[in-house]
Formats: sequence, structure tokens, C-alpha cells
Amino acid sequence: MLFNYHTHTKLCGHATGETREYVEKAIQAGLKTLGFSDHAPYPFPIQNETAYEKAEQHLFSYANEVRALAKEYEKDIRILCGFEVEYFPSLHQQEKAFLNQVQPDYLILGQHFIGDENNGNHVYKSEQNGVLTAYVAQAIEGLSTGDFLYLAHPDMVGWNSDADKAQGEYRRLCALAKQKNIPLELNLLGLRGKRCYPSLAFFKIAAEVGNDVVLGVDAHSPDAFLHTESVQTALQWVQELGLHLIEKPFL
Repeated sequence: MLFNYHTHTKLCGHATGETREYVEKAIQAGLKTLGFSDHAPYPFPIQNETAYEKAEQHLFSYANEVRALAKEYEKDIRILCGFEVEYFPSLHQQEKAFLNQVQPDYLILGQHFIGDENNGNHVYKSEQNGVLTAYVAQAIEGLSTGDFLYLAHPDMVGWNSDADKAQGEYRRLCALAKQKNIPLELNLLGLRGKRCYPSLAFFKIAAEVGNDVVLGVDAHSPDAFLHTESVQTALQWVQELGLHLIEKPFL
């Protein structure tokens, strides 16, 4: 791998290691471009002033640290400052304005919630009541804004849906991504952790539709960059399915 745009830091609350360690492991792994994309802090309207201040402090602490490391390691690796963002329709413009205070290099869409995070509808909870259909609709609406570099773990929903229904929804999502020229991520964390994604069924459809595909380490620890087995498995999928893999940095 020459690049990775999906990297977290311990500021997200569920990653380990120092940010500097991620940089050094990425260099060790041979990456030329490293994009940090921690989960974006979200200043929900219902939050009080203290909660907003904490979100803003998180925002600036993260951006300042990443950009300081970018300068320090500029001779060894190109470092970008981005965010993994939920698309919440009624709050999206507010979130963009909030994040624009630090002028991020890019945003990736990582949809974990239906509606918005405050209603508690996490996509992992269930496939009942049209969760897959709602997820695809919300992801399509988010991608249609033109604000996102690519769609992270696009297939994290649908693993326990009816197979025919899942294929129809997957195809709908892939078709929109193809129309908008937005790559889809083959998520290496899912391979490392043997999660319900990435899905062969999804990427068979992505191959048929002709989607661009990008590998995403989705690093939550520095050693994730040295997990060569997941990379080899992903490359095997690319070859066997005939996926169009983006191999060079496109940002």
C-alpha cells in the first residue's frame, strides 16, 4: 500500500497509541501518504455550552497535533488532516461549518447511525424495520452532497438481511457511487477483526457496476499498518472479483 486515508487517534475514545506512533508505523510499512480521519466531533444543538466547548477543544487539539506531525515528518511521509463524518441531513451544514474552522484536507463518509446519533439507531443493532434501506438512502443522500472523498465500510449493513433485498440495496448504493465517481472502501479492519464486513456479496456487485475501490486500514492502533495478512486478503479479493483498485494517492 502506498497510501491510507482512514486512520484514527486515541482522541476518538476507542483507539490506542500515540499519534506519532501511527506515523512511524506507516513509514515502516512503506506508505507515502497518511491521512488521519478521526471521528469528527459533532456539536449537536441539544448540547450545552460546556459540551460544545469540549467538542471544539477536541477539534483544534486533533488538527493541531496532526499538522505539527505533518511538518515534522514532511521529508519522510505526506500527512493529511481529515475526518470520518456521519451524514445527518438536518445538521450537515452546521457540522461542515464547525469542521471548517480547521480547514480539513478531506472528509470521508462513515455512516454508523440512521437519522442522527441522538436517536440511538446504530446500524449494528438490527436489520429490522428497514435498517438496510434507510442506511442506503442516507448514505446516498450524503454522497450526493459532493462533500466526501469516499464511502468507508459501505457494506457494514446488510449482513443479516434477506439476500435478494441486500443485493438490490447494494446495487442501488454502488450505482450512485459510480455515477458520482466516489470510491468505495474495502475495509481492512473488518478483515483483521473478522467482522461481518467486508462482504464478498457487496464487492461482487461493485465489480459488476465498475466502482472504484480503495483499501482503508481503518487503523485504531499503530500496529494495524503492519498487518500484512489483511492487505493480502484484500488484494486477493481485488484479483478474484476483478475490482478496480485505486493504487496511487488520489488526494
